[in-house]
Formats: sequence, structure tokens, C-alpha cells
Amino acid sequence: MKKFQSRSFQKSLSYALNGVRLAFRSQRNFRKHLVIAFLTFAIAFFLRVEIVEFCIILFANVLVLVCEMFNSVIEFVIDAYYKNKWAKLAKLSKDIGAGAVLISACVSALISLLIFGSKIYQLYYI
Repeated sequence: MKKFQSRSFQKSLSYALNGVRLAFRSQRNFRKHLVIAFLTFAIAFFLRVEIVEFCIILFANVLVLVCEMFNSVIEFVIDAYYKNKWAKLAKLSKDIGAGAVLISACVSALISLLIFGSKIYQLYYI
């Protein structure tokens, strides 16, 4: 067995849950995206979106959260490597990671707006 390989599924699961807990506790933007996701799910429930539409919204929101977690990992690794000192490559890497989160959040918002807009249109105009 390798040095850092988990010995059981329960251990692996506890490490993964600890990672989510750490992201929630330490990353303000992760918490913001999580609140937005729950609000989006509430609106989807209120508008009675179809199951396929809900799955698309769910996938888009989870993608934003996962991008935010990967962005945090990138930032932590870069900060550790550069010992929290400013470096041009560190800035570029962090900016690209933040850009990935931005793109995923914009696409998620667009998906939600299209689905919700369609539902609202059906409620009031059909």
C-alpha cells in the first residue's frame, strides 16, 4: 500500500467530507455560491420545473461549487509554493482559476434564467 493511500472507503469518505467542510468554513465565495444554489433550487421547486430541467440546474450549480473548490486548491498550492510572496506566475494562475469560476457561474446563471424565464412565460402568457 502506498504511503498516502486510504485504507478504507470510510476513511476516504471522511477525508472528502472534511474537504467540503474546509471549503465551507474557509472560503467565503464557496458559501455565497452555496446560498445561491439553494435559492435557485427553491425557485425551481416553486416554479415546478421538470425533472430534467432541475437536473440541468443542479449540474450547473454543482459545477460552480466544484470550480470554486478547485480554484481554492490552486490558490493554496500556489501560496505554499511561493511562500505567500507575490509572483507574476502566481497572479496569472490565480486569475485563470478565478476566471474558470466566473465562467461557470455565468453559464449557471444563464441556464437558470432560461429555464425560469420559460416557466414564468408559460405561467403568465399561455
